[in-house]
Amino acid sequence: MSGPASPPPSLETLPADGRSEELARIGSSLGQLAEDLSVPRNVRRGAQAAREELARPRAALDVRIASAVSVLDDLASDPNLPTHGRTAIWSLMSQLESIR
Repeated sequence: MSGPASPPPSLETLPADGRSEELARIGSSLGQLAEDLSVPRNVRRGAQAAREELARPRAALDVRIASAVSVLDDLASDPNLPTHGRTAIWSLMSQLESIR
């Protein structure tokens, strides 16, 4: 077995540019969704996965955004997702698409 997993990169360690503040805000919202116990576990995991996609250090910004939007789009179609969770996901997707 391998050693302990390294922590995922954080959005705060990304290079600063005009969009880094917006990405940090979106990352924070994804973190809140990942901790929201009123949404299903798979949605919480997906929110964390989308956050990790945004924080990938070596990928181009447009690739990171597209990957995160793809993950969120899959989550939004979950029939067990409460209305407030779906609204939050749609809002985050809209914010990400406006960065492109």
